Amino acid sequence: MAPFAPTHPRPDDSKADKLKLQPGFTAEHLYSPSENGQGSWVAMAFDDKGRMIASDQYGALYRITIPAIGAASTTPKVEKLKIGDGSVSQSMGTAHGLLYAFNSLYVMVNNRVTPELPRHSGFYRLQDTNGDDQYDKVTLLKELEGNGEHGPHSIILSPDKKSLYVISGNHTDAPEMDAYRLPKTWKEDNLFPLIKDPRGHANDRMAPGGWVANVDPEGKKWELVSAGYRNAFDMAFNETGDLFVYDADMEWDIGSPWYRPTRISHATSGSEFGWRTGNSKWSPALPDNLPAIINIGQGSPTSMLHASNAKFPAKYKNTLLAFDWSFGIVHAIHLKPSGSTFAAEREEFLSGVPLPLTDGVIGPDGALYFLTGGRRLESDLYRVHYTGNEPLLSSAPVPPVNKENLLRRSLEKFHEGPNSAALAAAWPELKNPDRFIRYAARIAVEHQPVSEWKDKALQEKDPVTAIQAAIALARAGDASVKSALNENLLKINFKGLSESQKIDLIRAYELVILRLGQPDAAQKGKIVASLNPGYPSNSAELDRSLARILITLEAPGVIEKTLALMDKKDDQGNTMPGGETATSSADLIMRNPQYGLDIAKTLEKMPPAQQTYLATMLSAAKTGWTPQTQEKYMKWFRKAFSYQAGRSYIGFMDKARKMALANVPEGKREAYDKLSGGDLLTKNGNDLAQSVYPKGPGRRWETETALPLVENLANRNFQQGKDMYNAITCGRCHVMAGEGGNIGPDLTQLATRFSTKDILESIIEPNKVISDQYAATQLVLKNGESIVGRITNEDKTAYYVSQNPFAPDMVEKVLKKDVVSSKYSSVSIMLPGLINSLNEEELKDLVAYLKAGGNEKNPIFSAQAAKPQGGK
Repeated sequence: MAPFAPTHPRPDDSKADKLKLQPGFTAEHLYSPSENGQGSWVAMAFDDKGRMIASDQYGALYRITIPAIGAASTTPKVEKLKIGDGSVSQSMGTAHGLLYAFNSLYVMVNNRVTPELPRHSGFYRLQDTNGDDQYDKVTLLKELEGNGEHGPHSIILSPDKKSLYVISGNHTDAPEMDAYRLPKTWKEDNLFPLIKDPRGHANDRMAPGGWVANVDPEGKKWELVSAGYRNAFDMAFNETGDLFVYDADMEWDIGSPWYRPTRISHATSGSEFGWRTGNSKWSPALPDNLPAIINIGQGSPTSMLHASNAKFPAKYKNTLLAFDWSFGIVHAIHLKPSGSTFAAEREEFLSGVPLPLTDGVIGPDGALYFLTGGRRLESDLYRVHYTGNEPLLSSAPVPPVNKENLLRRSLEKFHEGPNSAALAAAWPELKNPDRFIRYAARIAVEHQPVSEWKDKALQEKDPVTAIQAAIALARAGDASVKSALNENLLKINFKGLSESQKIDLIRAYELVILRLGQPDAAQKGKIVASLNPGYPSNSAELDRSLARILITLEAPGVIEKTLALMDKKDDQGNTMPGGETATSSADLIMRNPQYGLDIAKTLEKMPPAQQTYLATMLSAAKTGWTPQTQEKYMKWFRKAFSYQAGRSYIGFMDKARKMALANVPEGKREAYDKLSGGDLLTKNGNDLAQSVYPKGPGRRWETETALPLVENLANRNFQQGKDMYNAITCGRCHVMAGEGGNIGPDLTQLATRFSTKDILESIIEPNKVISDQYAATQLVLKNGESIVGRITNEDKTAYYVSQNPFAPDMVEKVLKKDVVSSKYSSVSIMLPGLINSLNEEELKDLVAYLKAGGNEKNPIFSAQAAKPQGGK
């Protein structure tokens, strides 16, 4: 069948038209700050007069008076706010968070200090004390050490409207607090061999990671509420006063077993979510942290709000709206009580390709207002309101809080410090079947003086209670309890526990080792005797826990067992590590090809997650090797370098390999280095060695600066042109002289159809002109979801959609009866900036190669030019 030729018309050019909305909703484009020289807006709030205040990411604060829905004119009135005496108004922007409350504008400044922007990162309060409708009084409530995209972020009002909550990413030091609901005893707590990010990201950032604090209106009392996030940008309370946080992934870790997708967490009192630097992020299965209520998938969280105040249909009243900047999606997270926490279901509420979402808020009129922009991108303000036929609810009855939730909250009252009633209330709940209640009970115990419950923990006979008490005592006690703690744990019958209880018990042993020290020889033997017969199990998660403890304790046969496990095929399919996600990784690729590139490559040839985890753990094994097992293990690394994942994957594997090499006999290291793939890598170990990399230095090429260099080419270097063509991945998608991929057009006859300027524009500005034949299409489905990809075929009943340019034969069948509409994507499947790594000579040779159609005999190349050109 011939390739699909779309018959649906292209959309018009209005900005609101590019949005995909749920049925019954209408979107309006209200304003473009970037088109009016006002920067790129990333934060907003409404004041007490119904006016919006917004912040430029690298500039000032603005106040916007927005016409009512349905008004004859939709043009807002915009004014730049005067702050203080006016001399620092430009620096009192750069805000990631804004909130109007207590007759004040609270501003979370996130700024790297410069002469032009002198305001330091911190939490500020702005007040109008003279009644001139400008903010003349500026008070720094707390200076914060941190800036950039992982710096200080958002501010929200507490449910009782008496205090504030603030949130910061993991590059913001947690300031000294007046109180700690999460006891200030955090450590890295991982037996897994620490490998920091090989490209240097967050290598100096340790526990507690990103954090949430409660602050009084005067900024005088600070209380740590929750921590262990990577880069949680925003948070929201639901109508029953439960707090939710939207945390970010690390895209460089995609495909690695320690990868964690973006996720929504229920941020209960004293909660810890286990972010640690590099490969040391905790598994959600470990009992000393809490799991997410839903994994979203890859993305860049920027904003989250609860729709309880929106004039929306009832379906959306108990719904979180979570904004993803990278892939342009507002996720609707529908919450349902589940024990003391919540279950969540996700749907696509709103999307656009592209749509770099930065912030959203429900306005006084009940409409959703949101911004796009960030990183100096084009910035726009939109309004979404409901115009369908379902009844509108400006507010809804607050549902009753269930008994499990109430029990958890009653235990959380003991997170404020010592309380004589705490142990009697909390101890029985250490064995509660509800994980969040067990967690709240343990934190309550840890807040009490250790002397009051140490003996109780050491004498506890109930296995579940004993495990949780041991975790608490390992975290709060000292080395004097180590032996007795291990003895009490050894009384527990490992075989008689459920899988999650086994993981909890192993974690208790781990924490004793990490916090209090290695067991003596006798206890070590007993622990190994208890756990070793259960390894391997039939559970990937349990096997990871068993591998950590047994390799650390040098259990007999553990190396052979682990290598045998690594021989098994991972039951991973085409799913990213990190747990089941609500979004399909493949569906994200063409929503933003720049950020989808790592996803595309990883899905093409994904590393086996369990093998990778176990192999990394084995790098800590110093004894028990034989020549046969060592050789088999080292060969695994060479194979590992054949897989594709995020930018840091190769570097992580090389660091694990080098840790393993330190454990081989010195005389064999050189041989094992080659056997394990050392010859495949660049000198720094972060990349595979290719025959040619661009030498650079690169630059941000623009058509105007590149064109004069490449218009009249002669005596160019054919081989360097071909090398650059392959180095910047052109051959992955395009055919040249009969070789290459078939995702994009054949480039062999490029110069016969296009001018040099056309060629450059197609490379530098791929979104400027997109051929129908190679455009991605967004299919909108009846259930409100959308699918983005290239429609490669169709029949009477279905479209066949290819979503991964690196694996074009993998297609998703979409039934036509489920499709409401379709439209072309305005984003090219070709990445922008591919030539930015090239220097002038490399760019000239690439363009010569393209204009020659890959023909070495073209006159554009001289006979000598096939040889390297030295230092040009």
